[in-house]
Amino acid sequence: MSDETPKDPEVQETPEAQAAASDELEPTAADEAAADAAAEEEEDDVLTDEPDPEAEADDDAPEAEEADEADEPVAEEKPKPRRRSRAKKDEAAPAPAPKPARERVAPGERVLVRAQAKYVRTSARKARLVCDHIRGKDVNEARAILAFTPRGAAKAWSKLLESAVANAEHNHELVGEELRILEVHADEGPTLKRFRPRAMGRATRIRKRTSHLTITLTPKES
Repeated sequence: MSDETPKDPEVQETPEAQAAASDELEPTAADEAAADAAAEEEEDDVLTDEPDPEAEADDDAPEAEEADEADEPVAEEKPKPRRRSRAKKDEAAPAPAPKPARERVAPGERVLVRAQAKYVRTSARKARLVCDHIRGKDVNEARAILAFTPRGAAKAWSKLLESAVANAEHNHELVGEELRILEVHADEGPTLKRFRPRAMGRATRIRKRTSHLTITLTPKES
């Protein structure tokens, strides 16, 4: 039989045994490092889980814009006019009027080609002094006379003569060189009233006269 006796559980442990047990419970350096790493990971997780204030501000911005747009009065959209189809347009559009045919000269008939200029800024008296030189002349001779006449009304008569020749060639199919001036006259037009200041507070009336010029051409043979 062995001399060892079983230990009584109720018997208290010695101080040496308690010190050894406390040494076993103290954490080692490796355990402390692992605990620190775990704590850092938890902090990172907490930081990532926190909401970003700038992101929240950006998310709230569209809502604020929507609220502002809702507050602003919305302009009423005008209804767009309905467009008719091309076929309906063609049906509704009136047919263009036919161009008037040129007047053809019958043999033996007297043709008169007339041109008129209204409200010419010259007096009828001054215009008559020029037109008396070209009455009864042919077109070429009248052009030469008007080109060398030193009066202001000669330019207006020259333009009117060319207009009458163009009318004869385009509307009656006549030759301009074969025409002569049958009638030419100048009528009075409306007078423009103007005033000029004079001495002692008086005013003098100025009459700016106008005239209506007329030329009638006919072929030389008639």
